Amino acid sequence: MPLSISIAPCSWGVEFAGDPRNPPWTKVLDEAKAAGYTGCELGPVGFMPEDPTVLGPALAERGLSLVAGVVFRPFHDPAKWDEVLTASLRTCRALVAHGATRIVLIDSISPLRAPTAGRGMEARRMTGGDLVAFLDRLRTIARMATEEFGLSASIHAHAGGWVEFEDELEHVLDEIDPKTLGVCLDTGHSIYAGFDPVNFYLRHAERVTYLHFKDINPTVKARVIQNRIGFYEACAQGLFCVLGKGVVDFAVLRQALESKGYTGWATVEQDCDPNGPTSPLKDAQASLRYLKTVELG
Repeated sequence: MPLSISIAPCSWGVEFAGDPRNPPWTKVLDEAKAAGYTGCELGPVGFMPEDPTVLGPALAERGLSLVAGVVFRPFHDPAKWDEVLTASLRTCRALVAHGATRIVLIDSISPLRAPTAGRGMEARRMTGGDLVAFLDRLRTIARMATEEFGLSASIHAHAGGWVEFEDELEHVLDEIDPKTLGVCLDTGHSIYAGFDPVNFYLRHAERVTYLHFKDINPTVKARVIQNRIGFYEACAQGLFCVLGKGVVDFAVLRQALESKGYTGWATVEQDCDPNGPTSPLKDAQASLRYLKTVELG
């Protein structure tokens, strides 16, 4: 059951639009095409041109579809609401301009949660009014995306954010209408947080509307969690590896997806240091080759 496979700019180390280490956006598109992909994500809003008369032709020239965009912002911080709302609006507009249909909401890394990323038993949990308000902020952006822009919105569990562990992700699903919010299931972040993405998918297949394919190097994972190494430093140390080289069983995932009739896009992500020793182009090519061997690409 081959899926449509895209790739995200984070595979070139692009996490924040203003990072001076970022490669040119044209290089990301050139190498996405050269690696054999037919789609890409927007990346952090502001990295790629927001003017559709610039980005549209650039995508078309390379035979790439814009598949999705991510709002990676501090939903947990009420003082940053204007930032979250502005980034969400800009992302929605950019996606609609190019016919993309998916927006992914991610609570960005919190200083209070970063030290316990990957350690669910130690992590502080959001409760009471703080949790109610946090969920309302997620719900508000999801409703805006779905009702005003016609997009499919999904929540993505992420290391170091306030939606990281399986119980937190399930609580979001319990509290927000499935017509408003689905799940972007990330295979790497699931493993990092200590839960099985295949089992999660089988229990929540009706809510999983989008996939991020990541793989994890188990040796690096054990070391960075034991030594309490920050998430971005862990990425620089090779936490995420070429698909098929880590612990995620993509062949079993394929069987699960097939059994529940999943169709649509999956996006390859290999978060890395922009100045790291790896070659994003070669890694992107290798991941796509692997997906074809397990009939996912």
